[in-house]
Amino acid sequence: MAMLDHRIPPPIIAFLCAALAWALARYTPAFSYPPPLPLPIAALFALGGFALDLSGFLAFRNASTTVNPLSPEKATAIVQSGPYRFTRNPMYLGMASILFAFCLYLANPVSLVAVGVFVIYLTRFQIIPEERLLLHKFGESYAEYKRAVRRWI
Repeated sequence: MAMLDHRIPPPIIAFLCAALAWALARYTPAFSYPPPLPLPIAALFALGGFALDLSGFLAFRNASTTVNPLSPEKATAIVQSGPYRFTRNPMYLGMASILFAFCLYLANPVSLVAVGVFVIYLTRFQIIPEERLLLHKFGESYAEYKRAVRRWI
């Protein structure tokens, strides 16, 4: 399955998982709950996700390294500032948070399966191959970073 490594942009995966969440919610209406309560909570998760995405993007830009997830070999630095102090993947975590917010908005817990699919897919086909490449490229300094900072949260 290495043919899927770094092939599909993570935002596309997030969009496909959002479509999956919508389909799951639509075809399992018996599990739906009244939506008014989760809407403010969903908005907070969505805003937090956008903030993580933006701050991760800006940290990469400030370090003058690539933000293209399909070309991790072009990385020129290990970014450890901003949100990278507490998660190695704030942009992916931000996308997962936005997807979680969408599932809350859908008001059907079955839709949360899509968040799990997103996390599992990204971990296997994006993050692990990125980590392997960065470890090869940056050696012990990346290994130390991996030991100090969690992959997701």
